[in-house]
Amino acid sequence: MSEPRRLEVLRAIVEDYVHSREPVGSKALVDRHGLGVSAATIRNDMAALEEEGLIVAPHTSAGRIPTEKGYRRFVDRIEDVKPLSPAERRAIQSLLEGSDDMDVVLDRTVRLLAQLTHQVAVIQVPRFSDAKVRHIELVGLGAGQALVVLISTTGKVEQRVALLAPETTDADLHELKSAFLTAAAGRRMDDVRDLCQAAADQLPPRLAPAGGQLAAALGALARNSGVERIIMAGTANLARATGDFSHTITPVLEALEEQVVLLRLFSEMEQDAHGISVSIGSEHAHGSLAEASVVATGYVAGSTAKVGVLGPTRMDYPNSIAAVRAVARYLSRILAG
Repeated sequence: MSEPRRLEVLRAIVEDYVHSREPVGSKALVDRHGLGVSAATIRNDMAALEEEGLIVAPHTSAGRIPTEKGYRRFVDRIEDVKPLSPAERRAIQSLLEGSDDMDVVLDRTVRLLAQLTHQVAVIQVPRFSDAKVRHIELVGLGAGQALVVLISTTGKVEQRVALLAPETTDADLHELKSAFLTAAAGRRMDDVRDLCQAAADQLPPRLAPAGGQLAAALGALARNSGVERIIMAGTANLARATGDFSHTITPVLEALEEQVVLLRLFSEMEQDAHGISVSIGSEHAHGSLAEASVVATGYVAGSTAKVGVLGPTRMDYPNSIAAVRAVARYLSRILAG
């Protein structure tokens, strides 16, 4: 029974330290957690945990705090993540529903996730190259102009105005739209430019000039939308956790600002059996985040884009995992609709 009990002691130390930020002693564990054994037995368990490198005594304190290895063992032993409360689920549903604009939905998502977890919330905007063409729309604006709209299977809408010959009619635009949709619908965004250009090359001579202009516009929309970027919220939560960083939070803030570090980290994180990725401290190869943890998961089918939270290693992992998973599920449902 010693190994299961030691894991219970580790769990109690992690939970108490995350809650209080104070080193945890054996007497506090006996008083608060009802482990069913004496303080002397708990001290022996703590000594074994310390020898294994799972907890450590900071300075001369009589209490212990978890190490990175201890947090990892704790996270790997999380079996049942407590679901969010009905009020939290209603908040997610009411905030994320009611908009067809993906940028608005993603912005609401990170703000909500930051509020639920008290961490920095980050969301990777789906790359168009990961997605496929859902729809193309061409709308005549008059005066030789047309609005070109490209919609992906991720729900992202890109649009721009193209200049055409003044004699281009709405009927011409309808015919051109049909030609481009036939060529590109359901195909990868990376292939849009070539597919639309090939379709334009097959048009009758009277539509060829407008077809060439519109094919170029669609190709540019698909190419520009392939740029990776991140939306985030809750950096003030990180500022309130300065005591969890040995020196300064500046490297973490700089990594958030650069975005490329987070994008690379997201691409490197491996998911567990439940689809959740947890990277703790020096587990990730980015020195600026050596004292931070990231919890993330994918949220849109056919894309590598992730949503998650970043904070100090002294993180409420069960709550963060539950919130990230719940938000991702709602978001996936909305974008699929």
